Amino acid sequence: MSGTGALLRLYLRRDRLVLPLWVVLLGALPLLYAVSFEGLYPTAADRQAFYLGTVAVPAQAALVGPIFGSDLGALVSWRAGLVLTLVPLAAILTVVRHTRGEEDAGRTELIGSTAVGRYAGLTAAVLLAGGGIVATGVLSFVSLWAFGLPVAGSLAFGASIAVVGAVFVGCAALAAQVASGARAARGYSLGVLAAAFVLRAIGDIGSGTLSWFSPIGWSAQVRPFADERWRPLLLSLAAAAAFCAAAFAAANRRDLGSGLRAERRGRVAAVPSLTGPVALAWRLSRGTIVVWTVGLASFGIAIGSSTDGIGDQLGSSTAISDALNKFGGTTLEQSFIAAVLSIVGIMVAAYSVSALLRLHGEEEAGLAEIVLATSVSRIRWSAGHLLLAVLGPAWLLLVVGLTIGLTCGSATGDVSGELPSVVGGALAQLPAVWVVTAIGVALFGAVPRFATILWAVLGGFVALGQVGAVLGLPQWLQDISPFTHLPKLPGAEFSVLPSLWLVAIAAAASGVGTIAFRRRDVRG
Repeated sequence: MSGTGALLRLYLRRDRLVLPLWVVLLGALPLLYAVSFEGLYPTAADRQAFYLGTVAVPAQAALVGPIFGSDLGALVSWRAGLVLTLVPLAAILTVVRHTRGEEDAGRTELIGSTAVGRYAGLTAAVLLAGGGIVATGVLSFVSLWAFGLPVAGSLAFGASIAVVGAVFVGCAALAAQVASGARAARGYSLGVLAAAFVLRAIGDIGSGTLSWFSPIGWSAQVRPFADERWRPLLLSLAAAAAFCAAAFAAANRRDLGSGLRAERRGRVAAVPSLTGPVALAWRLSRGTIVVWTVGLASFGIAIGSSTDGIGDQLGSSTAISDALNKFGGTTLEQSFIAAVLSIVGIMVAAYSVSALLRLHGEEEAGLAEIVLATSVSRIRWSAGHLLLAVLGPAWLLLVVGLTIGLTCGSATGDVSGELPSVVGGALAQLPAVWVVTAIGVALFGAVPRFATILWAVLGGFVALGQVGAVLGLPQWLQDISPFTHLPKLPGAEFSVLPSLWLVAIAAAASGVGTIAFRRRDVRG
């Protein structure tokens, strides 16, 4: 364990922007839901009507989680159920980045040549991610308690967040020892997270048995603000301890740079389709695109199948109508779809950020230098990943639009009317996504050292645009976010000028980044 403290300080310094960002955003999200529910459903009768409408839509339970009551706290706990998936995601990315990510980049070997213990790096990564999830849980507890919700329910909700995150800290730590590299470790961990989400979703719309095979389901069964049950927390703590123990045992059995699972041998010669930088970028990213496609298609089906009954769920209060009218549309269903598509636009922008930052990762790992030593130019090499970062979001938005439009149209019996408008509303998110992508290109080309700040840029846009609208920030602050200027489709009047301006800004920023990349030195 020698050197654990020094490595922890190093990791904290490297994550001084990203770690506080996801802790604050995820920790404060339940408070935003509490403020929203109190304003939209001020009376017990309103909340009871919402509860009954939600129970009648199984797709809502599959997407968010089970709802256990009509009290304000129970509604907030239900609506914030997605945090039980987002916190493990943040924990996985943090642990893998500081374990196998460091190892793949060669920094672990360099640091290991000094007086650093064998377990120091893994311990520091687990402590960093564990500290982040505990801080997220504490922030959620304190914010809900300060808002006026019961202390027991607030504590149960904060604890449920912390323990599910702890399970996936251990899962990611073990995957980092089993996998042959950082990409495979993320794949294994995210596969476990996806399986946990699916088991919880299927269990919650059925008898509930399968939910008990999912760490996410264990945290949901704590039932904050609804006759709290504390024993499921013990399941999560036991699973987290088992994962961590297995990870440390595995770390003692593997060689540096390899995993317990041997990497498969590749072909002797490349297949004809693997020619050129674009084909290479596709080969590296195809698994990620498939996962995103399946996930967003499932999300679209769940949303589309629940849209027909959204009026009964949300109720008919003036506050609901005023809130949804901000998203455009002539009916409650159209306004709901427009609100969902605005969230999907942010999700797809996150995919674009991830795809673009692969350029940064390839350069930092020294792989870009190897490719550029051949006849491949810088523009051709970067164009492959940039093409996926630009066209990938278009494909994902098309998938979401098709799945929501088809399922919603089938439920209402008007596929020909619903499908074009929903697909158009989904694709209308593209200009804002491309602005985020273009900012990433500019950062990568001009200041590659700070390319990962793109995640903070996206978080800032969300805070100014989506969260700012809830908090009532001045309009000029909200207008900084490109997502504020998108047309509120389907249903609202479409104005092409704002979209053209966003595309022009994206093109200009991309041009600046491309020119800067051609002129600077390659980092290796």
